[in-house]
Amino acid sequence: MPAASTPLSPPALTEPAEVDAATAASRPVIGRRAAHTSLRGVLGDSLRMFDPRHEIRQPVMFTVWVLFLFILVLTLFPRAFPDIAASYNPAYYLAISLILFLTLWFSHLGSAIAEAQGRAQADSLRQIRGGLRARRIQGDGAAVWTPSQELKLGDIVEIHAGEPVPIDGDVTQGAALVDESMMTGESQPAVRESGGDKTSVLGGTQVIQGTIRVRISATQGHSFLDRLIQLIENSGREPTPNELALSVLLASLTIALITVIGTFVYLADFTGVVRVNIATLVALFVCLIPTTIGALLPAIGISGINRVSKANVVAKSGKAVEAAGDLDVLILDKTGTITIGNRLAVQFLPAPEVPLAELLSAAMLTSSLDDTPEGKSIIRLAARRGAPAQRLEPGSYDLLPFSSERRMSGIRLKNGIEAFKGSVAAIEAYGAALPPELRTATVEASRQGMTPLVIAMNRRALGVVLLKDVVKPGIKDRIRELKTMGIRTIMCTGDNRLTARAVANEAGVDEFIAEAKPETKLEVIQREKAKGRLVAMSGDGTNDAPALARADVGLAMNSGTGAAKEAGNMVDLDSDPTKLIEIVSIGKQLLITRGALTTFSITNDVAKYFAILPAIFVTSAGVVLAGIQSFNVLGLSNPNLAVLATLLFNALVIPLLIPLALTGVRFRPRTAIDLLRRNLVVYGVGGLVSAFVGIKLLYLLLAYLSSSPVAQAAAAGVAHFLPIGGL
Repeated sequence: MPAASTPLSPPALTEPAEVDAATAASRPVIGRRAAHTSLRGVLGDSLRMFDPRHEIRQPVMFTVWVLFLFILVLTLFPRAFPDIAASYNPAYYLAISLILFLTLWFSHLGSAIAEAQGRAQADSLRQIRGGLRARRIQGDGAAVWTPSQELKLGDIVEIHAGEPVPIDGDVTQGAALVDESMMTGESQPAVRESGGDKTSVLGGTQVIQGTIRVRISATQGHSFLDRLIQLIENSGREPTPNELALSVLLASLTIALITVIGTFVYLADFTGVVRVNIATLVALFVCLIPTTIGALLPAIGISGINRVSKANVVAKSGKAVEAAGDLDVLILDKTGTITIGNRLAVQFLPAPEVPLAELLSAAMLTSSLDDTPEGKSIIRLAARRGAPAQRLEPGSYDLLPFSSERRMSGIRLKNGIEAFKGSVAAIEAYGAALPPELRTATVEASRQGMTPLVIAMNRRALGVVLLKDVVKPGIKDRIRELKTMGIRTIMCTGDNRLTARAVANEAGVDEFIAEAKPETKLEVIQREKAKGRLVAMSGDGTNDAPALARADVGLAMNSGTGAAKEAGNMVDLDSDPTKLIEIVSIGKQLLITRGALTTFSITNDVAKYFAILPAIFVTSAGVVLAGIQSFNVLGLSNPNLAVLATLLFNALVIPLLIPLALTGVRFRPRTAIDLLRRNLVVYGVGGLVSAFVGIKLLYLLLAYLSSSPVAQAAAAGVAHFLPIGGL
């Protein structure tokens, strides 16, 4: 637990008379629960989506909804349309009406499931927010218990151990360990203290040790938790640019088909050669417009946001997720992103004629009381090399800690033995001369990006221990994946060029910028965007805010400042800078899923031409028009059953693809050409073949059912009751 930067004296606490002191503290924070969905709720939502105010948001499905109502009216009240008497078949019209209803309902089902998953997550988050209270510090220094909904921007609240943070703010005094597991799922408490870049606290998290004062930085309804709930619920979700472009394309295809079929009806009526059946024309239109992708488009967009939230990342808009899939350049920090962040001992180099065991023993002695990550790593490496642990009795030594002036640290025993480790210059100033071989080794180690520390005992240089900022395991493979996807990586670091070059070569980044200043990232982003490239970066400090705001994808760390989180369009609750690479994969998966299902939908529609066109061109004598029969590659002899089989397949394929729309197409890092080729082969050819096979099987099933006595009796019953009033 870090020490508080400024001790806090307990203020005078004013407690309302009606509130018992034992219950004065804020209610405990309820942990985040797993999301769940209710079958009854999903079915209810899917039926409520038949509301025209919802339908009109999707042009393709709105057209289907209008045609469904039209056919339903035709089926129930044919006397209002005497022109259809010649082709009216009650059972046929009713079947088409029911299949159109199923088409609409299945399209609603995917959106309802995705939205229900989001609402379940939001409900569990609301439990965190409900009923929170805090001590608000008044102008005279007294504290009064205040409900969180009454706190205003700029108010100061004091939070003790065991109490929740009422609303977002920044620590202005004190330090504490904060449990953020209900927000992030991370069980390890986080340090939050005044000053520096770790001042931000979130409403709903809980102080488990220490006392802090927090200045409120969010208004009611605009806190981080409020925004998280709104985004998870997808309330007011704006379509992304690619989604809008696809919607325009689908609407254009729909309008074009309306024009074509309208022209066909006029010409058929004018020539009298072809018998026009309104229900069949409606079925043709619904089958040929891209209903599959039109029905699944909202679910794909919603599930993209949900997948990001499951990765413990809050995307402020769907545009940010989509932009992650289109990235050209990724700017990465060295420390904490590419490397672990602490220099670790990797090798011992003894001086000539010095046994390795003597060097290891001296290294163990110099670091036996060193609590720094570097000192601990030296002890671990020496122990792995066989050095025994050093046991020092209290009072038998004097400890000389590291200082910026001395540039070395070590220990001096009461018996006169002294051991130090430090830079080459510091050890030489101490009086230990380096052999030429050892000096050459230190120069070469520095050239490779390592930090050499000389080990000396009693003014004699025994050797060198090499420290290295270790590249994170697996980061090289992740960067290679980014290269495969055509994304260029740029590493920014404040280290010198030698160290930066060594780390860049080991990690495999495309470009590195050494001795970078805080404004360097902003300059790099502006340079790359001027070339028309999409850029992403991560950051956590106030000095990162301008660059986060300028980047197309700005990932702010939850542990960072409020300015950084406000500037970025994504916030990582786990505060893991490498999460940016995972977000790129999620964005790519979103785009690939949309593209794959669009390809499947279009090739599906092409196959439907061959099944339904022969049923359209039927003469007044009930014979298929000469020359059209060659399109009947599936051998569907009954035109009405062919239409019903095709329309039913068009409806059933939607629920079959809902799981794929919600989970996403499996993503593997590949080039854009490889991904396009895979989509065309798997989903293009797959859409064509599945339509031919599915329509043929449904046709055989319908033919079998229609010949059964039960089906014939049902058709007779329908004919008896429909049309209402008769023709």
